[in-house]
This record gives sequence, structure tokens and C-alpha cells, in this order.
Amino acid sequence: MRFLTAGESHGQKLVGIIEGLPSGMKISKDCVDAVLRKRQQGPGRGGRMAIELDEIHFISGIRGGVSTGAPVALEINNRDWENWAGIMDWSEGADLESRKVMTPRPGHADLTGALKYRTEVRNILERASARETAMRVAIGSIVRQGLSALGVEIRGHVLAVGGVHAVSSDESEYWERVRRSEWSVGDPIAEQKMGERLQVARDSGESLGGLLEIQVYNVPAGLGSHVQWDRKLDGKLAQAVLSVQAMKGVSFGLGFEAGERLGSLVHDPITYCEGKGFARATNHAGGIEGGMSNGETIVLQAVMKPIPTLYQPLETVHLDTKEVVKASVERSDVCAVPAALVVLEHVVAWVIAEAVLEKFPADSFIELQTAWEAYQAYLEL
Repeated sequence: MRFLTAGESHGQKLVGIIEGLPSGMKISKDCVDAVLRKRQQGPGRGGRMAIELDEIHFISGIRGGVSTGAPVALEINNRDWENWAGIMDWSEGADLESRKVMTPRPGHADLTGALKYRTEVRNILERASARETAMRVAIGSIVRQGLSALGVEIRGHVLAVGGVHAVSSDESEYWERVRRSEWSVGDPIAEQKMGERLQVARDSGESLGGLLEIQVYNVPAGLGSHVQWDRKLDGKLAQAVLSVQAMKGVSFGLGFEAGERLGSLVHDPITYCEGKGFARATNHAGGIEGGMSNGETIVLQAVMKPIPTLYQPLETVHLDTKEVVKASVERSDVCAVPAALVVLEHVVAWVIAEAVLEKFPADSFIELQTAWEAYQAYLEL
């Protein structure tokens, strides 16, 4: 299974193609649209999200609400295209001067991309924009629906924003508060402080980053592999997470704290219960050992840097004159940590689904379910 996406931030639309999705999988457009809208929400979002109303359009590969086994083609229209049609037009008549960028922004792909491709900065920032993640969320939502039918659940919450850390727990009440929270946190006190920190950042032309956590429940032992570097599940998950714009680090389980502890306080004792199979007494590994899921909940954390577009811009160098000037300002968010959490949930969903189909190759979803259930029964012996 694989996918490709295309499209620019201010282009006509975003497009995606999924190949290898089993036939017979129920797919809800409403579910996809709901997570697309959730990605657009949250405190700290900029003016662009007030323009867009993201909605998925299925082009092929789905009939009667069920996948056919053929490639699934998708698109999301950009409503802001109306304001950029002349600038982003494909033809020789495109206006290449009025929004030309000559002052690359620190922290973005602007300068390096322009040097690498020997092109104008506009051509780089349009594709490097986090607008691209809308299609990845849509694609992840489709495979997440299949995972849900297998019993796999994915949860995410925000651990910190701008240095304000939330207190978390495993209680059901906590996760209900996360669901209701605009910050995706279950700590009301931290949520209030995050709002205050956001206002200070907005007033001073600054931006905020944060810490996020994704948890994947009901994954059986044995997804991924130890035999080659590029088949390790944690390696694939880390690559997917770090491919999301502004992500600068990823860890599993105890994460970097594991380097501070003795080995006996890091590794998870193995247990056995007849009728349930093997398990771990703790989950410091975050559900992955030796590049494979071990049957415990997969837990990963990611750090998101503050968005580099600042309304009090840093210094840069003019590409023609080489003079030191202030960086250009594109419309941007002050904080997009809760939105990034939505993106991470769905890039993680893709990697888990990919690993499922690697272990249980199936042309139809009924075959996949049969193999999945047989393997679960084997693990419980």
C-alpha cells in the first residue's frame, strides 16, 4: 500500500492517490470531513482557516461507500484559489511578479529550496506549506476507519504548549476532557494558562510550539520487523512523524528519560496469563521492542517547534541585493499544536495500517479480518 499527494498552498486543489487499499472496506465521507474540520480548528489559528472549509471529494476507487480495490483518488479544493488564480496559474500568462518572494524566512524551506531547485521562493513555500497535511489527514482517516473495524484505537493529546505543561492520566474522564478541549488537553488549569500564553505571543508577534503524544491501542505483537533497518516499526513511525512540518523530535515510551535511568528501571518484565498470552508488567518501551510491536499500547511523543513565520520577523538577506532586511510575512498561525496533533494521529494511522497489510497481505477486507482474528487467537494461547 502506498500513497502520493500533490498540490500547493494557494493552488487550485490538493490531490491524493492511494494504491493497495483492500476491497470491501467501508469508508465514510463524513468521518473524513470531520477530521479535516478538526485540523482547521483550535486556538492560535490564522486567517487562512477562516477562508477554507475543507471537504473531501472522492474521484475513484470507492463505490457505494465501499472500496473497490482500485486506486482511490481524492481531492480537496482550495477556496483561496479565487484570490490566487492569476498568480498560481499553470500557463505562461501567470503573474510571476506581484507575490514574488525575495526575502526568505528563517526556519522555513524558503532559502534552501530556492538554492536547491534554482527557482523562485514562491515555488518552494507553496509546496512546503503545512497546507499539504490536509490531504495526508484525509488519507490517514480512510485507513484509520479500517483499523477501527479491526479494533485498533488511536488517541492523541497535547502535553505542553509554550512551556506550559499539562498533567495527564489514563482515566476515562481525562480523555473525555481531552475530547472537549480546544487545546486537546485534559488539564483545565493548564488549558487556561495556555490561552494566556497564546495571547502574550500574539500581542508580541511571536509563535508557540509544544509537545504532543499519540497512543495506539489494541495492536497485536509482531507488526514491523527486526530483520532490516527499513522494516522497523519505530523507525517508520519516527520518519512519518518527522515528515510533518515543524516536528523536530520523536521518542517512544520513556523517551529520553530512559537515558537517565538504570536498566532495571527501563525494561519491561514479561508476564503470561493463560487465555490472554504474553504481556508486559510495565510499558516503558512504548509498545515497541526490536523494531516490532510487542502487544502493549504504542506510545510516542513528538516536539513541535514554534511556527517560523513571525509577525515581528527575524533578519534575513535579500536574494538580489544581499542586503540584511526583515523576512517576508506570509499569513500564518500563532500556534498550531492542536491542529498538528490531528495530523500526527493520521500519519501514525497510515504507518500502522501499512504494517498490518505487510503482515497480513489481503486483496479484500474480509480476508484481512479473517487473518487478523486467527493471529489474535494464536497470540492468546
